[in-house]
Amino acid sequence: MGRLRTTKTEVSRLRAAWRLGRALLHILAGLLTILLRFPRLSAEQRALRVQVWSRAMLAHLGIRLQVEGEATLPGPLLLVANHISWLDITSLHAARFCRFVSKADVARWPLIGALASGVGTLFIQRESRRDAMRVVHHMADSLRTGDVLAVFPEGTTSDGVDLLPFHANLLQAAITAGSPVQPVALQFLDARGERSLAPCYVGDDTLLGSVWRTVRARGITVRIVFGVPQQAQGRERRAWAETLRNEIGRLRNPRA
Repeated sequence: MGRLRTTKTEVSRLRAAWRLGRALLHILAGLLTILLRFPRLSAEQRALRVQVWSRAMLAHLGIRLQVEGEATLPGPLLLVANHISWLDITSLHAARFCRFVSKADVARWPLIGALASGVGTLFIQRESRRDAMRVVHHMADSLRTGDVLAVFPEGTTSDGVDLLPFHANLLQAAITAGSPVQPVALQFLDARGERSLAPCYVGDDTLLGSVWRTVRARGITVRIVFGVPQQAQGRERRAWAETLRNEIGRLRNPRA
């Protein structure tokens, strides 16, 4: 896929550089908080700090947060969301705290990887069946203790136009633990309320290019819609994954 371009009016390069500089300082402050403060905080205090930090991060990047539906249900709970951007995790954390299951590559991203590790992300080698089973067992144990986890079953980012097929393996954790699953739809919108390509991270995009395109864009809103939690009700994981995919598609386009 070729390099994505946004047609929305952009802010000046100077303002974009200011946004980027503030974001980098905010990341460094977050790392210091994780290293120096988190060991002395309770789980509830850490969760609140992550949410506050994430909301501030979106503000530094010039992104407005719009949340619909019930975002604060207690655990055990597995959130299942579509995947568009490197901003998805921060956006969901801004709406509510959860522990993410993410591909192992994220752990190696500069700064972002350290932040993700610090807030309890579970990393998975997607190409390894054995590692996937390890993570499923870990997820089930976490759900049994009342955690709220989140996964992106598409397995990779898309341009946000259509949903990719859902991988069902990680849903086994919710089936094993008897935990409900809540579908969550993410969208990035421009100032006119139309889909924004600026934060996308797909195809030939580089992370740096996507970040720069995002800070150059004007008037982005991340819209997060929380659906109604579901129980497996005897469904096997592939059938459940397809039901969840259809529901997230409906949440993205409620008038369709």
